Amino acid sequence: MALFDHILEPPSYGWKDAEGNLVKPSNSAIFKEFRSRLNIFRDRKNWMTFTSWIQLACLLPFLLAFLVFHFSIGLFAVGFVYSMILMGTHGTIWYHRYCTHGAYTFKNNFWRFVTQHLVIKTVFEEIYTVSHHVHHAKSDEPGDPYNANAGFLYCFLADANHQPINRNLSAEEYQRVVHLMKHTGVTANSYEAYKKWGSIDSPGRVLLSWFLNWTFWGVIFYAIGQYALDGKGIALLCTMFGSAFVWTLGVRTFNFEGHGKGKDKRVDGVDYNRKDMSINQIWPGYVAGEWHNNHHLYPASARSGFLPYQLDLAYCYIKMLHIIGGVDSYRDSKKQFLEQYRNPYTAQKKAINADVKELVEQD
Repeated sequence: MALFDHILEPPSYGWKDAEGNLVKPSNSAIFKEFRSRLNIFRDRKNWMTFTSWIQLACLLPFLLAFLVFHFSIGLFAVGFVYSMILMGTHGTIWYHRYCTHGAYTFKNNFWRFVTQHLVIKTVFEEIYTVSHHVHHAKSDEPGDPYNANAGFLYCFLADANHQPINRNLSAEEYQRVVHLMKHTGVTANSYEAYKKWGSIDSPGRVLLSWFLNWTFWGVIFYAIGQYALDGKGIALLCTMFGSAFVWTLGVRTFNFEGHGKGKDKRVDGVDYNRKDMSINQIWPGYVAGEWHNNHHLYPASARSGFLPYQLDLAYCYIKMLHIIGGVDSYRDSKKQFLEQYRNPYTAQKKAINADVKELVEQD
């Protein structure tokens, strides 16, 4: 826990005040921090957050081109499915359950690479993974990089303001942070390179991965549109990359929504984890397998859809890869969830109902 206290670069307004309470900065303070974190001329160590938002900006013209020149109901439906379901589910499969929690293991690096690049790449492993460990260690407490109690903007701009790793780690601490990323395939900087760039990954490797991923999917989408959709190569390409903009922007809102917007919105019989404000939501559950309260109960589980109605597409992919040999092993906490939470709750409800029925009959 001591490392997680300072593993992330603290914002200028800090995580907590002198009394240990969460600092809730004003919107102007958050925007000021955001501008500072994107300024590569002031500090080259801002390169990763700058690149992350430049990447988002590069997707916007595709969306505008789709809306202005290529819009159709059919392509809108395709883009909707791609962004909401495919990209959403991939985020759960790759960044959430594998990179952060190691909920399953791949047979070899081939399957890891395929899974990593299943969709247009718009999130960097380093920014997501390290900070998400902190989120679970300090959920809804000061130091949580996307603490819903501090407001929407605090969460929305967290990837720049709160999620980058601390730039002043000791050599020993840096190696411990690198260990958190070891299984993801990210080639870590030496400690000297980390001190230069302020990151685990290097600009060259990140930019090359971004370029190759976008080139590959650009060619694939153009070819499909050109030869399978009667010359709609550019239209399909704009649809898919435009929809990637929508998902990449929208996913920044998830943790604010997924933790009740800073209010206690947990429901008995639905949200069994009472250690934080995470909630199970139908929409992210169905489109991305993100049953968030369940996940906070068993973060290392490859499945978080534990109840019959809780469809988990991310788990379906992991299970499918296990069947065909791409995944060696995975953890499934459904049995523990039922035994520890669901069954006792159901039994208690039945007992209460029986007592009420008996009282009514006596009257």
